[in-house]
Amino acid sequence: MILRILIGAAFVLGVAAAENAQPKAVGLAPAPMAPKIASQLAPRLVTPAPSVPAEPAHELTAADLDAWLDGFVPYAIGRGDIAGAEVVVVKDGAVLFEKGYGVSDVKTQAKVDPKRTLFRPGSISKLFTWTSVMQLVEQHKIDLDADINTYLDFKIPPAYGKPITMRDLMTHRPGFEETIKNLLAPTAKDMVPLREALTRWVPERMFPPGEVPAYSNYGAALAGYIVQRVSGEPFEDYVARHIFAPLHMDHSTFKQPLPKALAGDMSKGYDRASGDPKPYELIPMSPAGGLATTGDDISRFMLAHLNNGSYDGARILEPETAKMMHGIVYPVPAGTLPMGLGFYHEDRNGYDIVGHGGDTIYFHSDLHLILDKGVGFYVTQNSAGKPGLGLRGPLFAAFMDRYFPAPKAAALPTLKTAKRDGALVAGAYEVSRRSDSNMLRIAGVLGYPAVKLNGDGTISIDIVKDLAGNPKKFRETAPFRWQEVNGPSQFIAVVKDGAVQRIYTSDLPPIEAITPAPFLRGAWNFYLFVEMFAMLALTALFWPIKAILRWRYEAPFSLQGREAALYRLSRLAALCDVVFLGGFLALFTYGNENLAVFTSAYDWLFRILQAIGIFGVIGTIAIVWNFLAGLGNAERLWWTKISDLLFAIAGVAFVWFVIADKLITWSLNY
Repeated sequence: MILRILIGAAFVLGVAAAENAQPKAVGLAPAPMAPKIASQLAPRLVTPAPSVPAEPAHELTAADLDAWLDGFVPYAIGRGDIAGAEVVVVKDGAVLFEKGYGVSDVKTQAKVDPKRTLFRPGSISKLFTWTSVMQLVEQHKIDLDADINTYLDFKIPPAYGKPITMRDLMTHRPGFEETIKNLLAPTAKDMVPLREALTRWVPERMFPPGEVPAYSNYGAALAGYIVQRVSGEPFEDYVARHIFAPLHMDHSTFKQPLPKALAGDMSKGYDRASGDPKPYELIPMSPAGGLATTGDDISRFMLAHLNNGSYDGARILEPETAKMMHGIVYPVPAGTLPMGLGFYHEDRNGYDIVGHGGDTIYFHSDLHLILDKGVGFYVTQNSAGKPGLGLRGPLFAAFMDRYFPAPKAAALPTLKTAKRDGALVAGAYEVSRRSDSNMLRIAGVLGYPAVKLNGDGTISIDIVKDLAGNPKKFRETAPFRWQEVNGPSQFIAVVKDGAVQRIYTSDLPPIEAITPAPFLRGAWNFYLFVEMFAMLALTALFWPIKAILRWRYEAPFSLQGREAALYRLSRLAALCDVVFLGGFLALFTYGNENLAVFTSAYDWLFRILQAIGIFGVIGTIAIVWNFLAGLGNAERLWWTKISDLLFAIAGVAFVWFVIADKLITWSLNY
């Protein structure tokens, strides 16, 4: 549950939700740039799979797109309870197709117009931030490999003996933990300047800089602030002047709230089209996800990048810089997706594809550049819609298979070692995009990726699903390399000395790492949590029920003195434990749809819960003492002693989760 909250709450996730997951990626160079350009642009060597002739591709024309999309999109948005969408395709330096579907306002039935209707593309905003950074790299005002503290008027605390560089920020390798607090501002009055949004809490560092990808909204916002500092212009003004104006993106802005001139064209945002419209999402860390734009404006940005930095006579990047952004920054195992500078790779069907996804709570978008073909594809929807029935992921997959199909690879036999290797890989994993220093650490307990060995020798990972919502099955076709059964996806495990080091799947972008969960963070925590909560809840529930039954049948309370006091104190402790845990779960669940709960304004709620939790922790003494006292009481029935033992185990487990997952802390930064 909380894992879903993190995915939803990260408004600029840059990654499609699991039901829409498609491969994605990012890369760059320092000033002076020339010496490093050659290495960044070196071609990747890919060993082609044995193949047979491909299915004939449809010709990518405006007429064919119009007919095909008119059959696909209206059905998809209706089935998914999505109000409206925009789809844009560019090719050979021009807009080939752009069209709006559905409505931007369910009440007024205003039609979506890609030339005028603004949507929120979420983390696709980062591509404008990274492009701005590279403009300043070209001017030798930013060095990609310098300590970012060089450009800041506040300091990022040292960690791991290595400074964070701009290259680290652009590849999501600064090592910051995840944050969700204050990602959205409840009202315009709660909006703060970018510097204040960044300095009210600097996230803890989980990894050494430059080593582990862990997607970071904070890191992207930090890069935007550096653009502001180095250029001397407010970030939103810099982008407007140096990207929007040259490309004539006249319906785009990072300003929040929206300027009056654009507000009338802004689409409403919806959880579902059948529900009420939601307020305009205000994002203090604007460079990470604050953009509002139209499909037509995005087409100009795609065309500029596809044309190596220029469009319609305007140049926003030098060719070498654009190629570097689309290139590869770090080597990766063959068959896995590499990272560019800001862009991440989404290679599919044998084509070199870079792009980015973007999510607010209500808007969900994808941008893809098929570099080999000079084609750009953009889709955005103004509703979250029904789980598992999103538009963007299935649409791009179908687009690629229709117009750029992969050669039919000859089927490789399943290895005889499939079950043995599958058993080695099976288990609980954790994702690098997480929190470790605060109460969001509990997400690792309640939601972790799990690899399962199936009875037929295939493996599955529960966060990679097919369109029906079922985990995909993979069969081993090479040592520790699995191919999707009847599909194109791949699963790769890096194994060293008989132990899994990391796993990769082509369904997930290279902006986070998946590694085996250590024992203390293993799957047993989830089962222990469920059993603990159930035992505490039942104990708290039956306390008043037993009292009512004794009153009803005039039965005396059998315990006296110290044992009676311990009984009552232990039940009161159980009640505190249940209120504490239940309160947290309720807040996180509500916050999944109302992110404004995760702001400083609601700290008092968390403090009240933590105060209750402190009583629960102290009350564990009474719970354990109650069990020990009962052992020496010959009149207690054996099943009572067993229930007291289970109750004591649950109480100790509660203390374990409070301490291990930092549910009670002095700081309320998360």
